[in-house]
Amino acid sequence: MPARNDAGGGVSETPPDEAILWSDGAARGNPGPAGTGAILKAPDGRVLAAEGRYLGHTTNNVAEYKALLMGLERALELGVKRIEVRADSELLIKQLLGEYRVKNEGLKPLHAEASALLGRFEAFKLSHVRRELNTEADQLANAGIDRRER
Repeated sequence: MPARNDAGGGVSETPPDEAILWSDGAARGNPGPAGTGAILKAPDGRVLAAEGRYLGHTTNNVAEYKALLMGLERALELGVKRIEVRADSELLIKQLLGEYRVKNEGLKPLHAEASALLGRFEAFKLSHVRRELNTEADQLANAGIDRRER
């Protein structure tokens, strides 16, 4: 995930200890062509990193987890210590909070990996947000699909 600031200009020299991760996954057809989007922002709104990737043929729920994993890995690479995750997947957030069981066998390893990555931060917060508040990450996920479908 390339780092950039809001103006799209340079790389943020010193990443903050705290960051907000907006993540989203998309699948057209569910299952179908899928992509991930993640944006890592400083508390002041500066964009630290943003990326969209094509995943191939998979489900929306897998794409949601993969987007989260992509963003968490980048946050750790940048040295973020405390993170707030904001995602519009109620399933993802509630599974990670332990409010929903992970029944799908394909999601169990992704859930375990996400839990392990979250455990590497000093502190984390998980927030379910309305879809209309997560448009930037959604655009990145769909751009990832679009690049592959051309």
